[in-house]
Amino acid sequence: MFRKNILAAAVATVFVVPASAFAADDAEIKKIREEIETIKDGYETRIRQLEQRLERAEQGAGAARPAALAQSAPASANAFNPAISLILGGQFNNLQRDPQTYQIGGFIPGSDEVGPGRRSFNLGESELDVSANIDPYFSGFFVLAITPQNEASVEEGYVQNTGYIPGVTVKFGRFFSGFGYVNEVHAHAWDFVDLPLVHQAFFGGQLQEEGMQARWLAPTPVFLEFGLETGRGANFPGSERSKNGVNSGMIFAHVGDDVGISNSYRFGASYRVTHAQDRPYDDLDSLGNPVTNTFTGDSKMWGVDFVWKWAPNGNTVDRNFKFQAEYLRRKEDGDLVFDTAGANLSDGYRSSQSGWYMQGTYQFMARWRMGLRYEELDGGDTDIGLVNSGAVTAANFPRLAQNDPKRTTAMIDFSPSEFSRFRLQFARDEARFNEADNQVFLQYIMSLGTHGAHKF
Repeated sequence: MFRKNILAAAVATVFVVPASAFAADDAEIKKIREEIETIKDGYETRIRQLEQRLERAEQGAGAARPAALAQSAPASANAFNPAISLILGGQFNNLQRDPQTYQIGGFIPGSDEVGPGRRSFNLGESELDVSANIDPYFSGFFVLAITPQNEASVEEGYVQNTGYIPGVTVKFGRFFSGFGYVNEVHAHAWDFVDLPLVHQAFFGGQLQEEGMQARWLAPTPVFLEFGLETGRGANFPGSERSKNGVNSGMIFAHVGDDVGISNSYRFGASYRVTHAQDRPYDDLDSLGNPVTNTFTGDSKMWGVDFVWKWAPNGNTVDRNFKFQAEYLRRKEDGDLVFDTAGANLSDGYRSSQSGWYMQGTYQFMARWRMGLRYEELDGGDTDIGLVNSGAVTAANFPRLAQNDPKRTTAMIDFSPSEFSRFRLQFARDEARFNEADNQVFLQYIMSLGTHGAHKF
């Protein structure tokens, strides 16, 4: 009997003790879970509070930023620290023909600076660049050009927004016009010593504009850009007009993309209209006497440009190739005055002229490049009312005689670093009437200080 009681107690102990232990474990687990939920609720509430505080702080900082910058700017000379650079250039020119008699035959001249420059050693144009962010909304860019004749001029000086409007860039001040491709490129970044003939004939050099330019970069997989430009239009082929409002208008578009990992391209189109008022040019009458003629009327121009770049696997250090071409066409319609200081005869004038160039530069090894450029102008048809009516003869407009200028240029250059370059260039220039000019240039370009990246 005693053994039976002991056995029953043992069996009860085996089952009862684990049951009580299990009951205790369930209660502890429940308690832990409740504590976890309490902690989670607390953290979620705290996170929401911190997020609200952060949002309020960001709104307050955005409103106070311009005022804070304005107050802190005078506190330290280092608060405004622009990037400053100086471009030093020069060349030695060996010219077969007298550069004082240079002209692009068949085209109304637009500038005395057109041509190969002076013989022998020339300092070249020096360029002082200053650029910096102005505030969170604008940046500024200023270029002072100093000629070999010790004349200083503001080449560019403009303000530009810094992208607060997505895809939109607005520029206002004085700047190189966005017409075509090479016109916006500064001289020290050209692939040859000089501008193509078509830019010299139609713009009298690089076309500057004083006004506004707006660009919109479309949110597309390929590069797609549209732009418009307007301003005084005082530079050739326009003129000073002493009037309110604008004197020029232009629209342009660019499209580009990568082709694989080694190639990229950009195609552009531009159209520009401006007006000239008594735009003068010097010529000779039929007896060889100097006269001044003037043109008043509209000048309309359109052009297309194309650039293709290649570098193996996108690496431009050792080898790369660049092909570049532009075609421009200009129509002018208005009145031409013959000998303003003498006969002062006036009648209608119309012309339709064009020009193009193509060039390629190949970097065949690190630091060394060679290039070739060919270009032609088409004098087209000029309709001079004074000649048609018999008031004067065509011999009184020798600069407008039929001519198709052309030029072939070859160069090789060496760049010891990204800040220095030496170039040897040969050109056979056939822009004059019935005369060829063999030209040799030896050029150096040096860059001192920080300089922004150049365009594509």
